[in-house]
Amino acid sequence: MSANQPQLNGAYYGPAIPPSKSYHRPGRGGGGLLGCCCGCIFSLIFKLILSIVIIIGIAIFIFWLIVRPNVVKVHVTDASLTQFNYSGNTLNYNLALNFSIRNPNKKLGIYYDYIEARALFQDSRFDSDLLPTFYQGHKNTTVLAHVFEGQQVVPLSTDQVSELNKENSKGVYDIRVKLYLKVRFKLGAIKTKKVKPRVTCDLQVPLTSSKGVSSSDIFQTTKCDWSR
Repeated sequence: MSANQPQLNGAYYGPAIPPSKSYHRPGRGGGGLLGCCCGCIFSLIFKLILSIVIIIGIAIFIFWLIVRPNVVKVHVTDASLTQFNYSGNTLNYNLALNFSIRNPNKKLGIYYDYIEARALFQDSRFDSDLLPTFYQGHKNTTVLAHVFEGQQVVPLSTDQVSELNKENSKGVYDIRVKLYLKVRFKLGAIKTKKVKPRVTCDLQVPLTSSKGVSSSDIFQTTKCDWSR
């Protein structure tokens, strides 16, 4: 080292050294941008679905205000039981019924596309049959007649047989009839999709051949329950 060269004592008095820069390398998939886009799409879909639900709700409410739909009224106006004998787990029966079906609506017509009638005793079905289909106009009443007739194996428990014996002594039987329907409603040119209501009729039917039955025991019109 030259004798004329100044000595360095370790301190540096030159210009400030800039700090080193750190670089962030973005991911290959552009995750930030993709997440933002997904969030916007989900938000848009949610708002669209919510708008559709609100519109449908308003439309249904307006439809109800205009139409004011009433429940169909079903009655069994007449019932004749001429045979009801139970022996050896077999039931022999003859039950004739008249159904009155009333459409009370002023603006709705009804298509009865399917009607299945089932007769039950002690919660056991002993017969079923299909009834004729039809269209029913506004504020209209339709009468359907049907006869359940034949024999059917109906296993009854000891308690059920005991109850049957009580009804035999009275000459009046508790019989349940159910109607399984497929119907469509018509408003002007608009027809709804099929709905499947059920009708339940709990009947007390006197056996007309029973000696214990007097004229005062004639069957009384029974209102049925319409459930959707």
